[in-house]
Amino acid sequence: MVVKNPAELVLMKKAGEITKKALDLAKSLIKPNISTLELDKSLKEYIIKCGATPSFLHYQGYPASICASLNDVVVHGIPSKDVVLKEGDIISIDVGACYKGYHGDAARTFPVGKISPEKERLIKVTEECFFVGIEKLRVGGRLGELSSAIQQHAEKNGYSVVRELVGHGIGRQMHEYPSVPNYGHMDDGPKLAENICLAVEPMINMGKKDIFMERDGWTIRTKDGLPSAHYENTILLTKNGVEILTI
Repeated sequence: MVVKNPAELVLMKKAGEITKKALDLAKSLIKPNISTLELDKSLKEYIIKCGATPSFLHYQGYPASICASLNDVVVHGIPSKDVVLKEGDIISIDVGACYKGYHGDAARTFPVGKISPEKERLIKVTEECFFVGIEKLRVGGRLGELSSAIQQHAEKNGYSVVRELVGHGIGRQMHEYPSVPNYGHMDDGPKLAENICLAVEPMINMGKKDIFMERDGWTIRTKDGLPSAHYENTILLTKNGVEILTI
């Protein structure tokens, strides 16, 4: 895993701040009748205005600056003028900003207008999964302590954890070692070092864990058509605990 030096951490924190504010902007814009393409355009413009570049744009061929994943889309929903938000939807916005060569990455699931209590609870528990997980992180501890805690919290609330998609290390590359699963045993994974950065991102399904990819090669949906929620932050592990760079 890639240990960051003090100069690198300054840039990581700035990238995280820009990413966080881009999500704040998304929250302010989300309402019925806005298209996901409009959201993409606004967040792209904001990131560039901050002196950064959108991490996702052209990454492995991805055609947009954000992922906009509606209802049963788990991740990687491609923004489109034809995808228009309506009252009662939930939408996951995943965004990254690269500042002077270093990346921030974060995601939130937002309500569109008034949503059902069932969707509200899914969003709430998915966020809880993140915080329950990072409480377990410590220098010298196993990554599996986080993974196990996330899985247990999701499943005790009646939800399932996506297996095929995981979090990751982050820094000069958007995806660095190690992979950060949201499931597993406490003794799984590598031992953690001081001053590493991770993107921790529970992806929690209301129904079963099974997913499939659409023909566009990006969009991932739940097989049963039930909603999914996503909550992600870039974090820094220090000797004193976890610092969240995108809140």
